Amino acid sequence: MDSRLLGAYGEQIAARHLRTSGYKIKSANYKTNVGEIDIIAEKGEYICFVEVKTRTEGAMLPPSSAVGFHKEKNIEGSAAIYMKRYDVKLKPRYDIIEIIVKDKAVVSFNHIENAF
Repeated sequence: MDSRLLGAYGEQIAARHLRTSGYKIKSANYKTNVGEIDIIAEKGEYICFVEVKTRTEGAMLPPSSAVGFHKEKNIEGSAAIYMKRYDVKLKPRYDIIEIIVKDKAVVSFNHIENAF
């Protein structure tokens, strides 16, 4: 599976998990001039800006290691734009969802709340 399809597949899995965990999905693949946010979801007092990282089994590093300082700043900047544009009053939270798959089967799933 090429990396774009793998990423889209992971985002579908992550969105399903969030919905079944009581989150309300507000947006997916939200793009600004600063960057992109994979999933924006609300739950309770939080608006969650979620970065989804999907890898195939056997990857050398955990998926979350691909979210470095520069990526975090891009997500935070895009989140600020979203919150201002839609006058969001909820507390922002930045999460990472790590997914490891093998032959389209989820081998590992990890939702890291307040990842940065």
